[in-house]
Amino acid sequence: MPELPEVEFAARLARDAIVGRVIGHARVLHPAQRRALPDAVAATLRGDVVQDVIRRGKYQRFLLQSGRSLLIHFRMTGDWSIGRAAEPPPAHARFVLEFIDGTRLALDDTRALSTVSLFAAGIDPLPALGPEATSDEFDALWLYAKLRLRRGPIKPVLLDQALVAGIGNIYASEALWYAKVDPRRAANRLTRPALAAVAAGVKRALQKALDHPERYYGAGGISDRVRFNVYDREGRPCRRCGADIRRIVQAARSTFYCPECQKTRRREDER
Repeated sequence: MPELPEVEFAARLARDAIVGRVIGHARVLHPAQRRALPDAVAATLRGDVVQDVIRRGKYQRFLLQSGRSLLIHFRMTGDWSIGRAAEPPPAHARFVLEFIDGTRLALDDTRALSTVSLFAAGIDPLPALGPEATSDEFDALWLYAKLRLRRGPIKPVLLDQALVAGIGNIYASEALWYAKVDPRRAANRLTRPALAAVAAGVKRALQKALDHPERYYGAGGISDRVRFNVYDREGRPCRRCGADIRRIVQAARSTFYCPECQKTRRREDER
């Protein structure tokens, strides 16, 4: 499930592979993708040049010489496959850009949930997003101001991209483990020290993945149980205290936490 670190790494790969190259052909290979990018629209990409690849939250944006932009969202299982246009694309390729120098960039997605959309020049295609989770703007003061009326549990709240951009299900669990905050606690009941710990935990979890992409992205079979502290480690000992990691469901998503390290204490509910 690509989140900020995985999307950042993918954007870097795409940037290195295609910036400055002229598009020779754009192919849409799945009916679901054609709803966002019909064949006739994809055909207009021929001759355009990719000038930059930027990431914002979980989105990637290809800036084109024409002023237009392609907006890509991997959703659950999207990824880039880079190769040569003469080679067959991956079995689950949904969208392919072929460049006149022979480079090929394919959107590989087993579930076909990823989206690629083309936007006209002068249009900002991004939805309303909060500050980047790794930015200085995202801190305890920001959270305190934004969470005063949020009564829901803190874990699902962190997944709201309008609050903070880039955090997904995996790193939200990891961040709250670092912060020693119970994922079930009401967001508006967290103290300022707890919010500072949450912000720091988010940045620590994300930076760890950004610093070690070989472990967190394309890791060659390294399991989540090895890579993470709590995610996908139900029933295994907490790396900090030894208690068994638990799994609960919040907003239809799995949450993993340590019932001992992340225990709510009475004084912590005094805001």
